[in-house]
Amino acid sequence: MGLSGGVDSSVAAATLHHQGHEVIGLTLWLMKGKGQCCSEGMVDAARLCQELGVPHHIVDSRDTFQAHIVDYLVAGYQAGVTPLPCSQCNRTVKFGPMLAYARAELGATAIATGHYARVRFNPDTQRYELLRAVDRNKDQSYFLYDLTQEMLGSLHFPLGEQTKAETRQMAEKFGLHTAAKPESQDLCLIEQHGSMGNFLEKYLAPQPGDIIDTEGRILGRHTGIHNYTIGQRKGLGIAAAQPLYVVALDVGRNQVIVGDRASVHYPECTVHRVNWVSAAPPAEPMTVHIQIRYRSGAVPATLFPLAAADAALTRVKVVFEEPQFGVTPGQAAVWYDGDRVLGGGIIEPLPVQARVAAALAQASSPQ
Repeated sequence: MGLSGGVDSSVAAATLHHQGHEVIGLTLWLMKGKGQCCSEGMVDAARLCQELGVPHHIVDSRDTFQAHIVDYLVAGYQAGVTPLPCSQCNRTVKFGPMLAYARAELGATAIATGHYARVRFNPDTQRYELLRAVDRNKDQSYFLYDLTQEMLGSLHFPLGEQTKAETRQMAEKFGLHTAAKPESQDLCLIEQHGSMGNFLEKYLAPQPGDIIDTEGRILGRHTGIHNYTIGQRKGLGIAAAQPLYVVALDVGRNQVIVGDRASVHYPECTVHRVNWVSAAPPAEPMTVHIQIRYRSGAVPATLFPLAAADAALTRVKVVFEEPQFGVTPGQAAVWYDGDRVLGGGIIEPLPVQARVAAALAQASSPQ
């Protein structure tokens, strides 16, 4: 049982324990300092296992976290994209290593976490399928699209069929010390450093440059392109007759390019590093509902394969039914068929010139 020390993983562990499963707690030590997965979390996880009377193991994963998450984030921001660390972390730092450790060191047959999602086996396709959680407000399937069939086949989500309110009630019923523990709202790195900007300051030196509009006019100065993301409006530090948004980040010229809101709507994008989690790669274009950020709703779109329809299909073109605001390179695009997660990948950056040209075209078109 993967334990972060929070109420969700605590209730998931207690649920399995009360169902009669032989539970072994496992906490990954990802980094020093405060944060839901670190020192405080390890103490709470150890206390929970003591309360339940089950073993608790801590695995030092700091080097893995540094290589796959910290270095990944820094390189992405340096390249002018906004990386999404959670999906990367789930596959390469958490679920993959957890499953390997559970099998090799503990003789465990399955792993479980406190994520809000569901897994089922489809006998018709002979595939395990990842599904949204019953509680749509807590659903975390967006972050789990990159899991493999092997992982899904050995994975349990005890909270997938219940709401967060029910989880709190169960924590009180079980008498868990985490019952009233506040919920984590941010990335663990943000919790530790206070903000993503503070975290990046440790790795990236300030490189001020120009803020320009889509016509090339200089409007002000920026503090380093790693401090900006597509669609950002606040914190630009420039005065204008209308609100301005970040349209593109030009790493080569060290420029932040801004435009009006209409110019940050995009009719399409390309997605790479695609993982087909619940379905086989399609041979033909397919209609789906796609989610381009965690807190946005899924919108209608058509996927066009950009490679042969086999396991090597790792890029697709997405054409939205209606242009979408702030399609951000580095973030995940995840596509659904109802509650079923078909697959997902990472939004590719457009060449700056193409992005600016698209912005100008979109700004001049009727909305």
